[in-house]
This record gives sequence, C-alpha cells and structure tokens, in this order.
Amino acid sequence: MRFCTLASGSKANATLVEVGTTRLLVDCGLGPRILARRLAEVGVAPQSIDALVVTHEHIDHVQGIAQAVAKWQWPVYATRGTLNGIRDLPTERQYALAYGKAKGVGDCTVELVRVPHDAAQPAAVVITAQRSGARIGVATDLGHVPDELGAAFERLDFLVFESNHDEEMLRSGPYPPFLQERIACDTGHLSNRQTSGLLQRVAHKGLRQVLLAHLSQQNNEPTVALRAAKEALKKAAFRGTMGCAAQDVVTFPGLGRGQMELGL
Repeated sequence: MRFCTLASGSKANATLVEVGTTRLLVDCGLGPRILARRLAEVGVAPQSIDALVVTHEHIDHVQGIAQAVAKWQWPVYATRGTLNGIRDLPTERQYALAYGKAKGVGDCTVELVRVPHDAAQPAAVVITAQRSGARIGVATDLGHVPDELGAAFERLDFLVFESNHDEEMLRSGPYPPFLQERIACDTGHLSNRQTSGLLQRVAHKGLRQVLLAHLSQQNNEPTVALRAAKEALKKAAFRGTMGCAAQDVVTFPGLGRGQMELGL
C-alpha cells in the first residue's frame, strides 16, 4: 500500500491510494489538467485509476469529478446522498455505498464511516489491502470525532486526518463571527486539539505514518499543527513518521514533493 495527497485544503482535495495493482482516488477537487499533472509527478496515468471514492459533495472535493469521469470513465463510489449532490455525474458511473458495508474494489476493500459534517451524507474512508491486511483511514472534514469513527480508525497502518485550525488563531483571525462559528461547531472542522485527542486514541506501534490534512491557510500553520500532534503522542506507542499535507503540491509525511512510500 502507498499513498499521497495531490491537494489538501479549502481550495481542493484529492488523495491517491495504491493497493497492489489497484489505484483509488479519494475525492477529486482538481480539474483534469492539474490532476493529470500531479499524478504524473508520482508516475501515475489518470486512465489507470480504478475507482474514485468521494467523501462528500462540497465543491473542494468534487469540482473536477464530472470532467474527469467523462474523460477517463472512472466508477464513482459514495453514499447515495453524496452522489445525488454531484452535478453532471452519469448514472451508470455511480455506485452507492452504505455506511459500514465493505465493498471489494480490485485488490482492496472500501468502507465508508459516518462523520458529522454539514453535508448530505458525509463519510470517512477506510481502505484495506485484501492480501496483506494493511489499512489506511482518510477523514478530512468533520466537526467532532464520534465514537464510531474512533473505533473504525483503530489498528490503522496509515492515517490521513484533518487538523484544520488552531482555536486561538481562529478566534483572533480575519473570519467574521458567523464563519468562525460554522468552522468550530460540531458539524464544521476539527481543531488541532480535537485531532490530538483522536491521535491519542488510535496511536499504536503498527501506525506507521500520519498525514495531517485540510489545514486552514488563515487559521493554522504546519508547525503549529505538528507541534500539537507530537505533544499529544509523546506518551503513546506511535513510532512512525508524521507530516502535513499541502494545498498546492503532492505531499507525503517524511518525504519530499512527488514521492510516495511503500507499505506492507
């Protein structure tokens, strides 16, 4: 298993996951031209993507889907509520998944987990390698961490997880009060403090890599998010690598731009 983010933040989101010979894209907030360019940086052709998994219908996660599907004929997996919110997506390319029901896709299985966010039927994603059992969890938009998600993310090998804002930076930042409230509410986005709580719960010796994602460019900084996460994990069993996903470049924890790491 290997993975990287092609984009992560309020403008666009896309995560590439490879399991054996199977390639999945989680979300597609990039247009086809930029998406193809980012995929080329890691040696992947867009037409080799086996499926697209969509977490929810907000524009930064779906903006490029209609064009990409028309161009490369990807099947699209998501909850029915999410699929209904994606414009111009052909019915024959839609595959609705229920929460908690694993679906085999090539060399892996895909499972959607319910999360609290202000969208129709948002989900986190757990992808499991059928051969090795390696597991990656991806959750980038949620207002709080429900027990269901914490349980689903235990015993992961890899984790891509939201660390959207620093609470003090949000309070003193440029956003108007109504937007601050929307971000900080139970269906908004996670603070570094909330993310730290989840990390403490799911940390174990087998968790190899953590990528903090969907960082606010106005209300957070990579150094601040990483400091909070590392402080939370000081007494935990985590011995892996950690990094922050970037908005405009391919990123992976502990590695440089355009690089990916092989997992067992």
